[in-house]
Amino acid sequence: MDIWIFFKLIGSLALLMYGMKSMSESLQKMAGSQLRHVLQAMTTNRFTGMLTGVFVTAAVQSSTATTVMTVSFVNAGLLTLAQAISVIMGANIGTTLTAWIMSAGFSFNITDFVYPAFFMALLLIYNKKRKNVGDFLFGISFMFLGLGTLRQTGIDMHIGENQAVLNFFSSFDSTSFVTTLVFLFIGGILTMCVQSSAAVMAITMILCSSGVLPIYQGIALVMGENIGTTVTSNIAAFTANTQARRAAFGHMFFNLFGICWILLVFRPFIDLVCGFVGYDVTMTKESVEHSVFLANAAKLSFVLAAFHTCFNLANTFILIWFIPQIEKIVCRCIKSKKLDEEEDFRLRFIPAGLMETPELSVFEAQKEIKSFAERMQRMFGMVRELLVEKDEAKFAKQFSRIEKYENIADNMEIEIATYLDQVSENHLSDETKIKIRAMLREITEIESIGDSCYNIARTISRKVQGKQEHFTEKQYRHMHQIMELTEQALTQMNVLMAGRKGSFDINCTFNIENEINNFRDQLRSLNVNDVNNHEYSYGIGTIYMDIVNECEKLGDYVVNVVEARMGTKYREA
Repeated sequence: MDIWIFFKLIGSLALLMYGMKSMSESLQKMAGSQLRHVLQAMTTNRFTGMLTGVFVTAAVQSSTATTVMTVSFVNAGLLTLAQAISVIMGANIGTTLTAWIMSAGFSFNITDFVYPAFFMALLLIYNKKRKNVGDFLFGISFMFLGLGTLRQTGIDMHIGENQAVLNFFSSFDSTSFVTTLVFLFIGGILTMCVQSSAAVMAITMILCSSGVLPIYQGIALVMGENIGTTVTSNIAAFTANTQARRAAFGHMFFNLFGICWILLVFRPFIDLVCGFVGYDVTMTKESVEHSVFLANAAKLSFVLAAFHTCFNLANTFILIWFIPQIEKIVCRCIKSKKLDEEEDFRLRFIPAGLMETPELSVFEAQKEIKSFAERMQRMFGMVRELLVEKDEAKFAKQFSRIEKYENIADNMEIEIATYLDQVSENHLSDETKIKIRAMLREITEIESIGDSCYNIARTISRKVQGKQEHFTEKQYRHMHQIMELTEQALTQMNVLMAGRKGSFDINCTFNIENEINNFRDQLRSLNVNDVNNHEYSYGIGTIYMDIVNECEKLGDYVVNVVEARMGTKYREA
């Protein structure tokens, strides 16, 4: 093979993969939030869930994106695992649209039409309101340019006349079941290596259309692609949370089951699809004229796309009735990890290694920050319990838990910030860039809440270790009052983190902050009087006011989180 043709081949594959990635990302930027709302609202039963999966995946051209969104909703408790499995079934059908687009690109020379699209994309990309549309046009243009170049490269290679290639494929017995398994295995390995089922599908289309690869082996490669994709996602989900691993395993189970039953009716099913497309399976190069043979072979790209669609439709039709049983199998195979929450340093929503697009990554990070904020409120609850704990052993155990939470807070801040930094390196919309800046501020302030909680705990511990006198009943009452106000502020913050900005009354948070400030000022004056009146010592008064002041600081951090999320600025009177 000429070295230039080889580079043209791998270059066109790279163009194809880049075009598909760019197109998918720009579609998600244009309709990401709306698609998430659709996914959440339209999964009332298994059938609407399946149709939603088809619609969302066809719209964003990425089954991975649909799966990531689905798993996110399962983690958040908005979808059950059974609903998620139905959506993933639909995603498998929706992703077959890609094969049809590719078969259209192989049936005629599409490259002549992409250059005007490139020009239009260039004009739109400099318009802020139409930038995402321009990105989409660039993506689809690159994809079709890659397909067109790939098609022409296949023709230039004259694979159908290459005796070495012909001899290689003819060495396999096309009627043998073992041959089918071999090509199925090759398809899976290739997909795992190149990390793109679309690229392997394109190579399969070239080989089949040139008449080198018989349709039965070509379809075996396509079946292998389905397995290769799910193996990759399962490996990626291995270090992720339980629900992510269950969803990935459910996807693999769906495809493996389909492969098993299709192998039982392999040839009749393919002959049925070929008849539907109008491809003559019995035609050989020797039995007809060369032009007639090539015309028949040109239909093979449509046969592959039709098989991909029919296979996923049939598989979904069979399995959709058994979703509860599939859920039980998945849960039995992937058991939840029973870890004590204090020991669990892993992030819940940001997956390790899963391929995600930037817009979806921001959505994942938002839920992780919500979980971070809830964890800090639990930490404050531990501090309140520590204040009244009299038993030394229980006190030491509770203080140790608070220390662990402090370490968790530090780790979460670093991990989420690192994740957001990686996301921000991608091509993002202006709105998403602003959102990431706000999120970075949120995690800094939430970590500061953890610091304040730990400071209060250390102050209480210092009093206990120093064997100092007990707080007076009045001091306990005042500390409980300011802590209750601080708890209310944390609750309001978490209401905002869990809900929508439009329905949140920010004045409630500001009013609580005013109450905390005013109460702190009252207690400061009262403390001076009580020390002068010898109601308690100066030392215990200092510890008392340290706790009060730290609660007030914590309230300030809460306001800063609310401001960052709402995009507003609070001015103290």
